[in-house]
Amino acid sequence: MEERQVTVEGETRELPEPFFVIATQNPVTLAGTYPLPESQLDRFLMRLRLGYPDQRAERELLEMNTERDKVETIQQCLSEEDVASFRKQSADVTASESLLDYVQRIINFTRGKDEFHFGLSPRGSLAVMRASKTWP
Repeated sequence: MEERQVTVEGETRELPEPFFVIATQNPVTLAGTYPLPESQLDRFLMRLRLGYPDQRAERELLEMNTERDKVETIQQCLSEEDVASFRKQSADVTASESLLDYVQRIINFTRGKDEFHFGLSPRGSLAVMRASKTWP
């Protein structure tokens, strides 16, 4: 994804700007899928575990119409220009020494603890830095 292109069945296709990838993983079974190697996992900025919805949220899910075409009715709230502007603004943020120290401590923590199979890669550390610049 860093190259801003993908190859599918031998054909390379440029990705639009901006783009992002969302992937899902079924934690119960890997049937029909293959685990990604660490060198590919570090290309994802975040890994979120959503768990089960609470009772109220699940009730709303059960009550709502399950037609998938409802996605088309979602109203766009940001234009491509808005996204480009936000990206530029975050790139222009200067990180303080204390933020740099904090991010480095996080990175080093992941590299020295048994709870982590692999520590954060340099690519991952850059992603953490970019993400921290967007936090209000």
